[in-house]
Amino acid sequence: MSSDFGHLLLQLRLEARRTQEQQAAAINAVSGRETMTRREITRYEHGENIPTNHTLVHIAVACGLPPEQLQREAAVARTRRRATGHRERQDESEVLNRRTLMGGALVGVAAAAEPWGRLAHALGRGTKIDEDSAEKLARRASALHLSEHHLTAQQLQGQVEAHLDAITAALPRAGQHERTLTIAAGETAALAGWVAWDLGDHRTAHAYYKVTADCADAAGHPPLRALALGYASYGTNTPTQAVEMLADAAQHVRGPGNGAAAAWIHARQAEEAANTGDRTAALRALDRARVAYDFADYTAEQAWIQFMTPARMDSLALSVYGQLGHQKLSETAADTMQRLGQHLTDSGVVILGDLAHALLRGGDIGHGAHVAHQFAAAAQARPNTMGRARAAAVAALLPSSERELALHLQDLAA
Repeated sequence: MSSDFGHLLLQLRLEARRTQEQQAAAINAVSGRETMTRREITRYEHGENIPTNHTLVHIAVACGLPPEQLQREAAVARTRRRATGHRERQDESEVLNRRTLMGGALVGVAAAAEPWGRLAHALGRGTKIDEDSAEKLARRASALHLSEHHLTAQQLQGQVEAHLDAITAALPRAGQHERTLTIAAGETAALAGWVAWDLGDHRTAHAYYKVTADCADAAGHPPLRALALGYASYGTNTPTQAVEMLADAAQHVRGPGNGAAAAWIHARQAEEAANTGDRTAALRALDRARVAYDFADYTAEQAWIQFMTPARMDSLALSVYGQLGHQKLSETAADTMQRLGQHLTDSGVVILGDLAHALLRGGDIGHGAHVAHQFAAAAQARPNTMGRARAAAVAALLPSSERELALHLQDLAA
């Protein structure tokens, strides 16, 4: 029979809808070490062991709770064990009181069994956290966005979700740092959504984008809403819906310090307008993107926009020019190849796919097929959802003489 504290740990795991193996994995993701096992979870829940304070921090973060709450409960359990020499159960009223002292933790976890739900539950509950801890959490959120350039979605997923839980646990104690942490939480949630989308889990992606928008509202930070809308625009049902969503996003990246973000939003709007066949709207939006980018410094703005390199700007222009059969296609393609160089990141693979697709769609079949071969090799080496989507699109435009390459790209897309 489990102790009171063991029963609490059991309930936290069940409310988070995890098996013992999944709970161990979640704790290991927070700690960064593979030391927690299913057997140890069993021993904790049966009251055979009480976790150390260090381990309790990892358990609390994995469950989206402030660590001090679990540490207080563990201290009571240790005192009781020393005083009685054996484990005993409290009566129901005392258990209820202890749950009340936990600040409704079990109710909170029940209402927030997923990372985005835990974040939504934590928003606006602040007390106090020190400035150094708040800054570390915010810096880590920025660093994760930069990691996207060299880590795959599978590699990023655990890190992003663990950090989101760490911020979520800190938010109720944020105090004067609540806005900083809320923005960091929103940026992390947006990246978690992008990773989920990259892994094909669109439902989870949209849940993350929704809580990103909630963070934008809570912090009064418009660019964060633009980020959520920009990511979400890739998953709309029609290009027209995407254009409308991006027009909304553009309203949130006005003013200084948002040049690269504005360029991305306008370029995406141009891309989707071209998808609808509106040549005039597409070229106007692309002109707005070019002007914004001329005054931008993507390395000095928010970390999440640092994917907007010159090569990425070119790839968005290529998408527009390819769909419209524009005369600037060849010139832009040459510039893009030069910018990409030899060592491709995940985003570089996508850009290469954009280039092949644009050339083929724009009628430069020979050049497009040549780039498609390069893209196929890169996409196989660094697979991701956007790369797979580009593979399917490129395969559909290849000439019959490239049937073998088309089949290979179709396999990658599948």
